[in-house]
Amino acid sequence: MAGPVTQPPSFLLTNLKADWTTKPFLQRCQELVKVIDDYPAKDLQPVFPWLVESVFGSLDGVIVGWNLRLLQPRTNEYSVVMEFLDPSGPMMKLVYKLQAEEYKYEVPVSYLPGPVKSSIQQGVLPDCPLFHNKLQFPLSGLLTLTLSLNPFEYYMFNFAYCLIAPRSFPQGQNGTASDSAYFVLVDTYLKYFLPTEGSVPPSPFSDARGSVSPPTPRSPSMPLAGYASQSSGLLKRHISHQPSVNADPAAQEIWRSETLLQVFVELWLHHYSLDMYQKLQSPQVKLALLQYRLSMSGVASAPLTSTGYGTLHTYQEPFSPTEEHILVVRLLVKHLHAFSSSLKPELAPPSPSAHSHASPLEEFKRVVISRFVQQKLYIFLQHCFGHWPLDVSFRAVLETWLSYIQPWRYTSENSSPPGDSHSRSVPEKWASFVQENLLMYTKLFQGFLNRALRTDLVNTKNALMVFRVGKVFAQPNLPEMIQKGEQLFLEPDHVLHQRQPRIFPTPSRGGSFLSARQPPEADAIFKVKNHVYSLEGQDCQYKQMFGSELRSTVLKLVQIIAQARQTAKRISDHSAEAAANQSFLSWFSMGSSDLNSTYTAGEADDAGECVRKTHEFLDRALDYLCQIFRLNTAQVTQLVTNLAQVPDDLGSRQLPDCIRGENGLVLTDLGRMQIINGLRRFDIQYQGDPELQPIRSYENALLVRLLYRITTFLNERYAVQMEVLCSRTDLLGRMGRFYLSCPAGAAERRRNSPAAARAVLVPRRPRLSLRTLASYRTLLSITLLYLLGALFSFGPLSSTGLLLVAAAVYGLFMSVFSDKLKMH
Repeated sequence: MAGPVTQPPSFLLTNLKADWTTKPFLQRCQELVKVIDDYPAKDLQPVFPWLVESVFGSLDGVIVGWNLRLLQPRTNEYSVVMEFLDPSGPMMKLVYKLQAEEYKYEVPVSYLPGPVKSSIQQGVLPDCPLFHNKLQFPLSGLLTLTLSLNPFEYYMFNFAYCLIAPRSFPQGQNGTASDSAYFVLVDTYLKYFLPTEGSVPPSPFSDARGSVSPPTPRSPSMPLAGYASQSSGLLKRHISHQPSVNADPAAQEIWRSETLLQVFVELWLHHYSLDMYQKLQSPQVKLALLQYRLSMSGVASAPLTSTGYGTLHTYQEPFSPTEEHILVVRLLVKHLHAFSSSLKPELAPPSPSAHSHASPLEEFKRVVISRFVQQKLYIFLQHCFGHWPLDVSFRAVLETWLSYIQPWRYTSENSSPPGDSHSRSVPEKWASFVQENLLMYTKLFQGFLNRALRTDLVNTKNALMVFRVGKVFAQPNLPEMIQKGEQLFLEPDHVLHQRQPRIFPTPSRGGSFLSARQPPEADAIFKVKNHVYSLEGQDCQYKQMFGSELRSTVLKLVQIIAQARQTAKRISDHSAEAAANQSFLSWFSMGSSDLNSTYTAGEADDAGECVRKTHEFLDRALDYLCQIFRLNTAQVTQLVTNLAQVPDDLGSRQLPDCIRGENGLVLTDLGRMQIINGLRRFDIQYQGDPELQPIRSYENALLVRLLYRITTFLNERYAVQMEVLCSRTDLLGRMGRFYLSCPAGAAERRRNSPAAARAVLVPRRPRLSLRTLASYRTLLSITLLYLLGALFSFGPLSSTGLLLVAAAVYGLFMSVFSDKLKMH
């Protein structure tokens, strides 16, 4: 268990632990409030780590704590927990009380996200200032490193880790993630420490210097991508070169806000693959980026040195975020946009070289997205796009992405109704955001296209996702902004050198090497190139969103959407037919004896409603794609019309595209796409003994077993006679083949099966099957016929005779006219 520096056993802590398991929850919280108010910080120091673990659970997941992720408003403990953990509540009061005394608490490095943990254990300090000057070096070596955190950092670390810690929650506890106590607390902390209006409330406690150990700030002149870009070496030597603590009192205003954000971002977003981690942390990439900056500013640069990737080969982390994790990240993104957009416009300097006299909080709003979130969120979303299952749960990832690329939705100016959001054009002032986040729009859009091509678009929720992406990217002025950003990135470097004066730069806070005296267009070109190269590397092969290659992919998606519309229409027609067959009047017929048919009337109604929504979403998605990529509307309409006129046999009865191998049919990539989108399918049917199929819910189990024994006895006793009867070519032979189950169609079904080559052909003889009589539907129909006979004064024997005569006449009719009916 993570804890503070070793202390003698605390009598107060012992009493609290004893009361924790015996007293009711409300009484425990009331006593904790009294203890926090009455006892000094010295006595509360050993209590704090135990209390944090009891509330949020242990870092290894063994202790669950208060189950904040499952605690819903309908429970009795909800209001007590929210009041206790409120930013102005007793728990935070304890944090500030200990913060004023500068106590430290340790967290093992092994609980950090995989990339951070591997980086520290290999001797390279991560970029985030949260880890600077906090590492403790035990005698046992780097593998047992710990972080020494102040009380506020320790509290926020455990609170954030609660979301990703492995937990074994009790069964049967269900609830909405957005209503849980944890989700509401995240929202409360964000609004309190990152306020859109006013400033962060001051701490109620302070030390003798008037401040409470703020984290080490970043050097003002050092940009994010180039921070900590020294060559990898010993970790102690790396730390010794970090800047000292800023003693500026004005900077103390936001240290809690910055710490909160750093903890959230590092624990929630710092997860990605080994290749991406090596690309980001490699000295070659950082030196290449620095060389590019220096060459752009006219400063001679030193040749690159080759240091290799070898030191980080041990990192492996199969990270898969949960849907709840994604929802919390989206909440963070939405609030950061609102926080950044609340920057007062009158405080913005008129030129990059002008000095701003804004408060530290306003300066923090100016750089919060680009400095703290952009890089890690891009890699986090890219990881999700590539590894998330192809199902409807991807909607959470999709909405998180769409929230980030639409910051104009979270401004105070956006007061239009939700229905009018598409008709409003994106303001021109957001062009710089689009350019500085170009990969968020282009690369992730390409990733979504690749997913959409492999997704079942007949599914209403999948069709909704395509519609949502199309609606967002089709907003007026947004495609032009993206295209302009791509043009700036593709601008040759020599043209940029000709347009700018070759002077020695004067960097400013949060700016670049060119931010002093360069033309606006040259600054925009540099920012776009800096953004792409810092995320994808100097040698990246950029694929244009509006290029010919991606345009062909979009046309393929248009074709799949058109085919999905046709498939949805076919399903709608089938569901309407199934609903008609399942009506009340159909109970009076014997119905089909096909036990593979399980389409119910309720499912048919739901399918019809879903198909109507699918048609609407896909139609509007086609319109949006035509707007974004300027497709010929007439050609798209003609394509849809042609697919609608294709006969149903080509879609529903033709096999998927496949090749014949040694073990049967093998699907091609086109065949997989056809199956996923419901365009074609194999006629998969049960090919075993029909009498041995599992008992259905609409069958009487006792009757199924009884009739099976009877028919088995008769089939074994009269097998030769049945075979002779069915082999005849006259009328009696036809009637025998009609009443007895014959393997006539088995060969045709086996021909269309993908497992035909592996199937073992077992010869079957004609047999009698009475399993239909075990169906509740058949039993009800026979009962109603007997009641109808009783109304006309027919006895049981007379009714039975009439039923047998009707069955014989029906069999005779079908035997005589079956061939003619098949032809029609």
